[in-house]
Amino acid sequence: MHHDPTAGRGAGAVRPAWPRLPVAWDVAAAGQEHAEALAARRDGHLRRWLEQAVAGSALVREALGGRSPRDAVLGELPILSRRTLMRRFDDSVADPRLNLPLLRAWLADGARIGEPLLGEYWAWESSGSGGSPAVFVQDAHAMAVYDALEALRRPVVSPLHRWLDPFGVTDRTAFVGATNGHFASTVNVERLRRLHPTIAARLRGFSFLMPVGELRTALQAWGPTVVATYPTAAELLAGEQVAGRLGLRLREVWTGGEALGPAVRRFVERAFGCPVVHSYGASEFLPLATECRLGAMHLNSDWAILEPVDAHGRLVPPGEPCHTTLLTNLANTLQPLLRYDLGDRVTFAPRPCACGCALPVIDVNGRCDDALLLRDARGHRVRLLPLALTTVIEEDAGVYAFQVEQVDERHLRLRVAAGGAPGRAASRRACEALGEYLASQGLGQVRVTGHAGQAARCGRSGKRPRVLAARPA
Repeated sequence: MHHDPTAGRGAGAVRPAWPRLPVAWDVAAAGQEHAEALAARRDGHLRRWLEQAVAGSALVREALGGRSPRDAVLGELPILSRRTLMRRFDDSVADPRLNLPLLRAWLADGARIGEPLLGEYWAWESSGSGGSPAVFVQDAHAMAVYDALEALRRPVVSPLHRWLDPFGVTDRTAFVGATNGHFASTVNVERLRRLHPTIAARLRGFSFLMPVGELRTALQAWGPTVVATYPTAAELLAGEQVAGRLGLRLREVWTGGEALGPAVRRFVERAFGCPVVHSYGASEFLPLATECRLGAMHLNSDWAILEPVDAHGRLVPPGEPCHTTLLTNLANTLQPLLRYDLGDRVTFAPRPCACGCALPVIDVNGRCDDALLLRDARGHRVRLLPLALTTVIEEDAGVYAFQVEQVDERHLRLRVAAGGAPGRAASRRACEALGEYLASQGLGQVRVTGHAGQAARCGRSGKRPRVLAARPA
């Protein structure tokens, strides 16, 4: 058992992070600047961030290789992989009290979701969608930047409501997601709830692992005016609304974490009679980009530097898709991410947006997982969310490199990348965890067959999704 340095501090020992006035002012001012001034502001952030990161992180000092933070050229520095970040975690963080065993033990305790680590930091884990999970820790300054970006750069879709209630104190917000673990969105929701009783009374999380009927009942009882969730979950809720089984009166729907297609957006907007606002974020940097009033996705480039690169790490020009994207997080000096391989594919627009905002416009090739439609014992169709399936396999079975493929409405095939005895053991754990979840959804008769040492199959888009629906007959 690892020593718990937070013992005796109490669950309420939270330092408010939103919004530090200088940070909020900086974010507000940058949103009004032209491209040249915005670039100068970002460069200033980069130089100050490098000076602090070099002082605190051995990994960053090694990356600079003796270069001065004032003179270093970002494109000449080495690329940081997730594997290296986790293997050398102690060298990456600025606080010597932090180490992976401490973080892993903290993240294993579900009672501490949203509670500050060491009384001053916030930690979460990634979903492992890249094949291996990672741990990220943020300081109060980083959280203040994220909060200010979320609060000040979200588009005004209801001007009258914003004028009457500029701080959203009359809204009741429901977050529908994976509430059972220390994931970035869940930690942030619980952190905000711990900050003040008023926030706790207006914000609540709901697990998408619940059967649809239970989720529907819980949301009806809560009566939210805003729902924040993933596009596949928003589509499921919209279907319940259209069928007359939900009856929510929403002002806005916020989506993120997956690709949002135009057909799904139209369906959700028609179902709830309100606009959908989509955003792009990651465990490594929460609010990377948000839509403007014209629907273009604007990167928060004053605090997050994204470099779209080819397979050889060379920058690709605007208008061309990249092989992967490198992130430099200018908000967090506790665990500095310098040219970190994010794994996402982003295309920068060659021209500025017609909305007048100078923040660059990006197109994100997001998650491509499918929702599954299965039949229960009575012949009724049950929709399963892809993120619910992947969460169950990761959290309950500890398996991260896999693919769930639907064979038909009563049969799933689960591929595990590992081979040999470890692969067979992982396959058994994953099948058992998936089978238990299916039974909780009334799908106990659905068969799951496991296969070890098999590569994931490409979907219709040419990508390799983790959850793949059956092809139409």
